[in-house]
Amino acid sequence: MRQGLNAAFVGLLGHASCRGITAAAFTHERNAILNVVIITGTTRTDGPPRPILGPRVATFVERELKQRGHEVHIVDPRELIDDVPLMTKPHFSYRESALPESLRQLHLTLKNADAYVAITPEYNHAPSPGLLNILNHFGSSTFAFKPSAIVSYSAGQWGGTRAAHSLRPVLSELGCLPVSAMMHIPKVKDHFGEEGEVLGDEEEAKRWKKYAQRSLSQLEWWGEAAKQQKNLKDPFDESPPFASNPSQRNAP
Repeated sequence: MRQGLNAAFVGLLGHASCRGITAAAFTHERNAILNVVIITGTTRTDGPPRPILGPRVATFVERELKQRGHEVHIVDPRELIDDVPLMTKPHFSYRESALPESLRQLHLTLKNADAYVAITPEYNHAPSPGLLNILNHFGSSTFAFKPSAIVSYSAGQWGGTRAAHSLRPVLSELGCLPVSAMMHIPKVKDHFGEEGEVLGDEEEAKRWKKYAQRSLSQLEWWGEAAKQQKNLKDPFDESPPFASNPSQRNAP
């Protein structure tokens, strides 16, 4: 069976060469390095309840991405509470000369990303206010034409699924379309240690890696595709960001 597939592939390459397509067109480097920004959602610094679970999930996801060969940056709302408070004025409302340096640097971090991972707990069936505050400070031109993945978690049995589904339209509106495979992590303290390590035996660790792989491989696929396509065509040529106000999206 394998020999038959190989022969068919060789034949396809030969046929493609006749049409001016080289074998290189069928060769794609897997796991090209992406710049992935993880945006975390927890703003808690103390309990009860304890322990605080968000950092465990973020460290697990960060480790998995790095093992896949990617660069990872974490945007943590707890570290930005003074620089990015509850939104009174978003990034795009400032004149360039008046833009706070902290907001400028955060914008560059987000804009230079190839893909995003949004990690959220669930508050009243909704995503984290801290995560939404970070996202809402910036316009869609910061995030557009890139993929995102959603990771949700909880101390209980549902794994934050309702928050995750509520987050999908937000990320879609920003243009960083979420991949279909989400990660939902229930009872975090039973599965992950303080350093993001999987608790349990080797088989348990393999199960969690396989679970993460489905979401992260989709993020990787779309991230690589978007990055390559941008080298061929500027996506903003025919779909420019709003220059003044949302009425620009109105029908003529």
